[in-house]
Amino acid sequence: MLLDTYGRTATDLRVSLTDRCNLRCTYCMPEEGLSWLAKPDLLTDDEIVRLVRIAVTRLGVTEVRFTGGEPLLRPGLVGIVERCAALRPRPRLSLTTNGIGLERTATALRAAGLDRVNVSLDTTDPAVFERITRRRRHGDVLRGLAAARAAGLTPVKVNAVLMPGLNDGEAPELLAWAIDHGYELRFIEQMPLDAQHGWQRTEMITAGDILESLRTRFTLTPEEDEERGSAPAERWLVDGGPHRVGVIASVTRPFCRTCDRTRLTADGQVRTCLFAREESDLRGALRSGAEDAEIARRWQVAMWGKKAGSGLDDPSFVQPTRPMSAIGG
Repeated sequence: MLLDTYGRTATDLRVSLTDRCNLRCTYCMPEEGLSWLAKPDLLTDDEIVRLVRIAVTRLGVTEVRFTGGEPLLRPGLVGIVERCAALRPRPRLSLTTNGIGLERTATALRAAGLDRVNVSLDTTDPAVFERITRRRRHGDVLRGLAAARAAGLTPVKVNAVLMPGLNDGEAPELLAWAIDHGYELRFIEQMPLDAQHGWQRTEMITAGDILESLRTRFTLTPEEDEERGSAPAERWLVDGGPHRVGVIASVTRPFCRTCDRTRLTADGQVRTCLFAREESDLRGALRSGAEDAEIARRWQVAMWGKKAGSGLDDPSFVQPTRPMSAIGG
């Protein structure tokens, strides 16, 4: 098991498959992009599957989420999903994506064993989408969402980040759109994971702001706490249900005390938290011939040192040196 000194057990593995992305979202990376990892530094498909197998069969992981960068850019993605779905016990498999390319891959991913997807979409307005992402791909995302729903990758969850001066007034419209299309919407507070370090705590749209905006149009009833478990999103029934909306208040109401996540970067480093400033190398162990038991032991040691919290609630918080695209969202 992956235990830490605060009594938490990590059962949810986030695997970054690449640091590359085909969007340039303002809250993630600069317009010119970043210096990508060299191919030899990335884990191979076999290495990824081996680490997932160790996590599932030796360390108690029950859920695996593939992330990026943009994971659909990974050429071997379908094969990785298929091999991980064949593990016993079988983990639940999901994918976080920007939706570009999902239209052509959703059916194959479902056939390979993927259970569901989370798609990032911050606006219903193509012009605003272009301002946020610096790309004209809004229609591609909408078609990807529809393809995911048609393929049975459900529930299809949509993740939205609200930013001042861009889409801060869109919360009610986004929720109405998600309900109309049968998607489950989750708002995420903007986090300090941008490469250019432009995030400002005083300027962010908070969970409280989001809820206040939603209540101008909808009646929100909080779910019972026991239904949330270790999930990061606080969820509300919309107008009595059955539709729900979630808000992930990573900054203003951190969920660290119930965190059950462990993370692998695209270059094979264990991260105990998105905001950790330390990493533990598993790629080196893999390539030096270490046995599964030794890799599992190193993973356990890394997670044992997990800190009590992310530090986001501390006004003196210092951003990690690696941006979100390099460590997996």
